[in-house]
Amino acid sequence: MKIQSARDLESARREGLIKIQPGRPRIGVGTSSCGIAVGGMALYERMKKIIQDEYPDISLVKTGCIGFCKEEPIVSVSIPGKSLVLLHKVQPDDAERIISLAMEGRVPQELALCKIQDWDHITGSLVHGGGFDGIKDYDEIPFFANQKKIILRNCGLINPEDIMEYIGTGGYFPAFKAITSMEPEAVIEEVKRSGLRGRGGAGFPAGIKWEITKKASGEEKYIVCNADEGDPGAYMNRNEMESDPHMLLEGMLIGAYAMGVHEGLIYIRAEYPLAIERLMVALDQARSLGLLGKNILNSGFDFDIQIATGAGAFVCGESTALAASIEGKTGRPRIRPPRLTEKGVFGRPTDLNNVETWCNVPVIIAKGASWFSSVGAKGNTGTKVFSLVGKVDNVGMVEVPLGTSLNTIIFDIGNGGAQGRRVKAVQTGGPSGGCIPVRLFDTPVDYESLNKVGTMMGSGGLVVMDEDTNMADIARYFISFASGESCGKCVPCREGLKHMLLILNRLIAGKGTVKDLNLLKELSETVQKTSLCGLGQTAPNPVLTTMQYFKEEYDELLEA
Repeated sequence: MKIQSARDLESARREGLIKIQPGRPRIGVGTSSCGIAVGGMALYERMKKIIQDEYPDISLVKTGCIGFCKEEPIVSVSIPGKSLVLLHKVQPDDAERIISLAMEGRVPQELALCKIQDWDHITGSLVHGGGFDGIKDYDEIPFFANQKKIILRNCGLINPEDIMEYIGTGGYFPAFKAITSMEPEAVIEEVKRSGLRGRGGAGFPAGIKWEITKKASGEEKYIVCNADEGDPGAYMNRNEMESDPHMLLEGMLIGAYAMGVHEGLIYIRAEYPLAIERLMVALDQARSLGLLGKNILNSGFDFDIQIATGAGAFVCGESTALAASIEGKTGRPRIRPPRLTEKGVFGRPTDLNNVETWCNVPVIIAKGASWFSSVGAKGNTGTKVFSLVGKVDNVGMVEVPLGTSLNTIIFDIGNGGAQGRRVKAVQTGGPSGGCIPVRLFDTPVDYESLNKVGTMMGSGGLVVMDEDTNMADIARYFISFASGESCGKCVPCREGLKHMLLILNRLIAGKGTVKDLNLLKELSETVQKTSLCGLGQTAPNPVLTTMQYFKEEYDELLEA
């Protein structure tokens, strides 16, 4: 079947809704990387065997991650006419009881995390019913209550390997709207009015970049998705691709139409095998329905997407290094200009956005720029997805409106330090970000506010440190990482980071001097100002912020 009309798309939506709400019990098992790591796939296989042998009337599907990684394996149970219930920390031994109770219209209360009645999928709504009075509502769980799910709207609730379920929640309707009833310039204008900024860290307005690419000379152009997420502790993009891959494909499809581009690439690190596998499935499904390929939606517009895998070099997150890697060259940055929008992959004008940026696009087209810009803060519209990791109680994926304070994220959503320990600091922005002390946790999470305190948004990693963390040692870890990932092309980064690491090693060994501290600061500022690309320019941030906010810890390391 090819989708060529509104009637075809509506028919697919109805088919998808029947899969999501099949009129019989449906059980979904979280099988993203976090769920699989704690036994999710073994649980799925156990349930699959029991259902095949004894309960053929139950529908069993794989789902992605709903974000509460601490509580995995998470299982969703949907019984007709009743609330959808999330069960947590489910083990294979629980499988038979969950299945038999579902057939009776019940769930194991002791495993229940919460229930969902009305769930806003942003581009479409599902109503799950009522009942289960003894189980807390979704919005009574602090981890969920303080979030606003736009990007993660379907994650953990639909089968990421079934395009019909994505369409059932309103997927590909925004693409249909854009391609069949909007001029390309109108699509770009809507993205510009939304205020969407690049979620890869730099925060450049996405609509303006699209406009530049559209106006670039030459008919052959590329759009590229940067899925080379390389920050230690960051796994937002991986989860998004594993849990809802069509969200990314639809965003790229809309962008390609707006910019007049016919070829797309997803650059993803080879260390993400499950994300790659699910993207490949999604691409095949989209092609089979005519949503990628020739004459999409009977509009005369052609577009397809290929996957390019990278070797996992952190520096390939930099745009020009990424382009070089796609071309089969060593991933090393080059001087700009020319920028990628002028001369990118294989010399063609190229628009590059990261996974999360593309994933926002269908929502903007579906709900409108005014709706999107009403979320977040002035100049920082929409939401941001973070991986909340480290020494925090509630480890997981969180999505909050931009402008939300660190206090809300770490203490309300994250529930503070793990095992009741006192939180000391948080590092934002990965190796390129700085470490913020707890006294500054009222700082809003937006591009400008984070820059003011010496750090950055980055792609969205939040690493929490508690009272037992030595901040100089944290700085050493990130400098060691950045030094190892340096491409070596420019002297300040290659040699400067190496010498910074030597000084930090000397300090932590108790053999440092005041002269070392002064030299460390001077080196940090020099590397920051003179490095060729963003890796070197931002690598000193962990050192500079820990020296600024935790100076006493460095003083304690000095040789007596």
